Amino acid sequence: MHWCSLLSLAVLTAPYAQALIRFPCAQLVTERLDPLVFPGEVSPHVHQIIGGNAFNITMDPSNDISRLATCTTCKFKENKSNYWTAVMYFKHPNGTFIRVPQMPNHLTGSPDGGMTVYYIPPTDRSKVTAFPPGFRMIAGNPMRRQQTSANPNSPEAWSSSFRCWQTSGFTDASNSSPPGAGNYDTVTLPPRPCPAGIRSHIFFPACWDGKNLDSPDHASHVAYFQGNVDRNAGMILMKGTCPSTHPVRMPLLFFETVWDTRPFNSMWPSDGSQPFVLSMGDPTGYGHHGDYVFGWEGDALQRAMDNCATDILGLPDSCRVLTQISDAEMNSCKQATRVPEPINYLRELPGCNPIQNGPAQATMPASCDAVSTTAAGGGNPPATAAPPVVTVAPPVVTVAPPVPTQAPPAPQQPASPKWGQCGGQGWTGPTTCDAGSTCTFQNQWYSQCL
Repeated sequence: MHWCSLLSLAVLTAPYAQALIRFPCAQLVTERLDPLVFPGEVSPHVHQIIGGNAFNITMDPSNDISRLATCTTCKFKENKSNYWTAVMYFKHPNGTFIRVPQMPNHLTGSPDGGMTVYYIPPTDRSKVTAFPPGFRMIAGNPMRRQQTSANPNSPEAWSSSFRCWQTSGFTDASNSSPPGAGNYDTVTLPPRPCPAGIRSHIFFPACWDGKNLDSPDHASHVAYFQGNVDRNAGMILMKGTCPSTHPVRMPLLFFETVWDTRPFNSMWPSDGSQPFVLSMGDPTGYGHHGDYVFGWEGDALQRAMDNCATDILGLPDSCRVLTQISDAEMNSCKQATRVPEPINYLRELPGCNPIQNGPAQATMPASCDAVSTTAAGGGNPPATAAPPVVTVAPPVVTVAPPVPTQAPPAPQQPASPKWGQCGGQGWTGPTTCDAGSTCTFQNQWYSQCL
């Protein structure tokens, strides 16, 4: 069934249903921080973060980030929440890692990378309770390297997937099914080149115990629906039933991230192996995960859930109880990185993340020489005094930074050897090649001696 047809069916069969809210969020910062799982520490792997600029290394739950933030990268001004996921890298045949850029999703305008965020109420008129202040949760497990759900039709099994776009149109065949369904979605990273890029999906649990704003594992206070997912409708239009242990129905939170893998298709390994890897050293995709920290102003999210029911596509224009900001405003809300290390054109993934194919759960190395401290300013929220340099190291992240792959600027650069880098945005190394090879443009960020 086509996704657009499915949406039409949903409108016809449930004309009074609460429609979803869907909006873009540009990138705020990309670095090795994860204050939900590793508060006060440099985290083991790189994340891309979106949302309000109160994001910081601790994210103290007693702080109201909706009041601390002075801007947001998300489309609605009232939304100062933070959301983050792992970053995708391309492993070049020469062994180096290149960060895969992001591009705007369908019907989202021109955000600077980032993600598309959905808040999805039930498909009937049943009550949905907005997340309360201080609420936070995670979805997925970065150490997972195989499917762990015994029921392949359970919401847990459907919570993460990847779409291999063949063409770029919103109504094209490879975008005609709900997320996770159809012939172009897989629970693993796509095993073949995707001509129009890859879109990753992650659904969060939507049932809450009604008591705890968080839990030690950041997941036990929430649960996925009970029941089986309709393979034609997917989770996005699943009403579901909450278990008795977690009876409160919240919005179904959902992320989409579009990865511009197009420039790397010409460099696909000759042996056919899948060359993309997530920043925690995951070449399978089973470790795909997301984090959420609530930061909506006042009752804005509850008002949106109660009133924004005019557009099954969830376009921002249909939610008039919220205030939109321009793409320029979204894109101008930025944070400087606080972990002083390169995150692109690398000999190894930041934070010492060896590639682990599984199926056993991934493990962290016993020792690591990656950066373990932040730069001065350490990530405090806006309008507060700057703290001293944070020096607390997580168990697996210890001492010195890795050797940068980019050579510092010099008056005269030697030629780059064959297969070496010779250009790209931000590149300061050699721009000429040894005899017998030519500097060849690959993409905006990378030119190579071939």
